Amino acid sequence: MSSYSSVPDDSHKAPRGIPFIIANEAAERFSYYGMRTILVVFMTKYMMDSSGAKDLMSPEEAKAYFHLFNSGVYLFPLLGAILADWLLGKYRTILWLSIVYCLGHLALAIDETRLGLGIGLTLIAIGSGGIKPCVSAHVGDQFGKNNKHLMDKVFSWFYLSINVGAFLSTLSTPLLLEYYGPHLAFGVPGALMLLATWLFYAGRKTFIHVPASGNQFFKETFSVDGMKIILRLAVIYCFVAMFWALYDQTASAWVLQADNMDRYFMGIEWLPSQIQAVNPILILTLTPLVTYGLYPFLRTIIPLGYLTRMGIGFFLTVAAFLISALIESWITAGQTPSIAWQLLAYLVITLAEVFVSITCLEFSYAQAPKSMKSFIMSLYLVSVALGNLFVMAVNFFIQNEDGTSKLAGADYYLFFAGTMFVASVLFIAVAKWYNSEGPKSKPQGGIKGEALAIENA
Repeated sequence: MSSYSSVPDDSHKAPRGIPFIIANEAAERFSYYGMRTILVVFMTKYMMDSSGAKDLMSPEEAKAYFHLFNSGVYLFPLLGAILADWLLGKYRTILWLSIVYCLGHLALAIDETRLGLGIGLTLIAIGSGGIKPCVSAHVGDQFGKNNKHLMDKVFSWFYLSINVGAFLSTLSTPLLLEYYGPHLAFGVPGALMLLATWLFYAGRKTFIHVPASGNQFFKETFSVDGMKIILRLAVIYCFVAMFWALYDQTASAWVLQADNMDRYFMGIEWLPSQIQAVNPILILTLTPLVTYGLYPFLRTIIPLGYLTRMGIGFFLTVAAFLISALIESWITAGQTPSIAWQLLAYLVITLAEVFVSITCLEFSYAQAPKSMKSFIMSLYLVSVALGNLFVMAVNFFIQNEDGTSKLAGADYYLFFAGTMFVASVLFIAVAKWYNSEGPKSKPQGGIKGEALAIENA
């Protein structure tokens, strides 16, 4: 580490390490979303036991385990933040946990049983989750006072690389699973993660390596003032957790729902798990439209602070799940609704994502002191984990011994829509309390916040 620079140079050009970071991010996001996209389909249609016979999960069981995995991905950022800020620094944390990440992909690719699934997903949760709070901050570390004006442009490329990786993998890995089976479908994302790790290592001499702060990290984070900030934000994050409980079901319940719909759209019959590819496209489209069009318009009608924007997003999430409930009621009646109806639900919930996810990230950065930003970021990600744990618990609870569900058909979606509605109403009172008691901060929009939000979602 001593041979690496820890201070940005005085160049007015973009940092030399940025191409390595952007290429690494595109490959890593391909690997993650490619694997995640096909998980529920694999568990319900392809999984084997040690003898080579089918060992499939019920839809409720698959959803429960998917959300257990997802919760792990968003709990391990706490480990990553502590390792980076206290002990290893960001570079070494990202590199070592990326190797763990690769081993997880390897386990999925070579073992189609529940054992391989368990080992693979555990290692991926540790690796993917652990690097989350470090990657975006590592980008910011590369800039000095003379080139910080280029940061927004670089983050826009970073943001684009995330969405390109997610879009391409969401389209391609379902096809690999359908036509070539799980070994190749999980193996290709694994190969991309190996490439991502190599790219990150190859850029080591061009990076700025900010050292860990040692015990000072704990002194600042767990001071009286630090704990006050953590506890106040924790109240907000409890409501954000409910948003993620609904949003992350686009990769579980909505995939299973799409399997029972007419997926012929734009001249192509799409696979159920491919429908998720619409999300990165909608994010790229809606984010600038909302930031530069809808937000200015709404500000002419109402004050549009952070918490107001998040509250609007919560109610939009309710609307998205009501659409899903309507779709499910049609399916239960023996009809085969067009996938266009689920695309409408995607439009609404992606709009909610812009209002909630991006806003909450900017809000967290604004409220946290400089010394605590990485740790606060990891706490924000814990809200994603809590939401997924709630979905997991619900799906385990509703399973009957005869294989039926206590929340069958549209009732499943109505339950989550109702829970989100109650949380949204309660959030109005909490937002008033926070604004009257808490520190005042002005919204700070922009592409940096967008990039960070997508990276940590």
